[in-house]
Amino acid sequence: MSEAGGKPTTSGYTIDGIAFAGKPVEPGLYPVATPIGNLTDISIRALEVLAGADLIICEDSRVTAVLLDRYGIRKPIAIYHEHNAARERPRLLAMLRGGMRLALVSDAGTPLISDPGYKLVEEAITDGIRVIPIPGASAILSALVAAGLPTDTFLFLGFLPHKAGARRNRLADFRTVPATLVVYESPHRAAETLADMAEVLGSDRPAALCRELTKRFEEVRRGSLSELAAGAEATPPRGEIVLVVGPPLGETAGEDDIEALLAAALETQGTGQAAAEVAKATGRPRKEVYALALKLKAVIDAGGDGDDAASPSDT
Repeated sequence: MSEAGGKPTTSGYTIDGIAFAGKPVEPGLYPVATPIGNLTDISIRALEVLAGADLIICEDSRVTAVLLDRYGIRKPIAIYHEHNAARERPRLLAMLRGGMRLALVSDAGTPLISDPGYKLVEEAITDGIRVIPIPGASAILSALVAAGLPTDTFLFLGFLPHKAGARRNRLADFRTVPATLVVYESPHRAAETLADMAEVLGSDRPAALCRELTKRFEEVRRGSLSELAAGAEATPPRGEIVLVVGPPLGETAGEDDIEALLAAALETQGTGQAAAEVAKATGRPRKEVYALALKLKAVIDAGGDGDDAASPSDT
């Protein structure tokens, strides 16, 4: 370990038995993303930082040791979790103020997401210490990609309350938010949570249950919330679970509302583009909205107020 503010002593790392020399790491705090399951989902930069750090801060040394052993990294470790954070944080901040290089990892994925690293980063920033994120695996993004639901706007809700009443109240706060919702859940509460989601958010709302992502038994179940709830009850899922729920279906948007949106969109866009935009905004089926757009376009054209008829490329 280097002295405070001194020249760092680096060690190397190995990949499939091939040794690589370490590189110097600048002083600061490095939140390092680690694999969420498959240990090969680690970046070269992450390995360089872990090998070059003076100290690696982790939640559970047994979990982190598996990753470090895989890549031949030998570094001092400090344990930092919700039960000792208040006691350990001042000591770690003192090291950082002294110019040391600290790497922060969670048990899996990107640090600060549902773990106590947030306060350490917050106070480091307050102290003027440089924080350098090392990006990588994230269960949130992996689930979003696998779910096949809209990703342009999404909201991460973390873990929902354990008690049913509090959980339903929490879900009700986000029932009409026009975004895909992402939730972490334990396997033994998955069926119950999906049933509450179906009741509060809407039984037909599209969703996905993603479990054991990047691991041997990776599985993605897709369907409506009611279908997923029934499936989780009949065949309880195991392992790490992420629930992804698509945006509201827009059942409250009536035909008059859709016509008004289409009329505005048709002023500047072709029929197909206008229909796609309104369908996305309301959650209504695109074919349904496109058929209505064609009727509205015909009326506009008959009155001499519309643009040219839609070309095939518009559709």
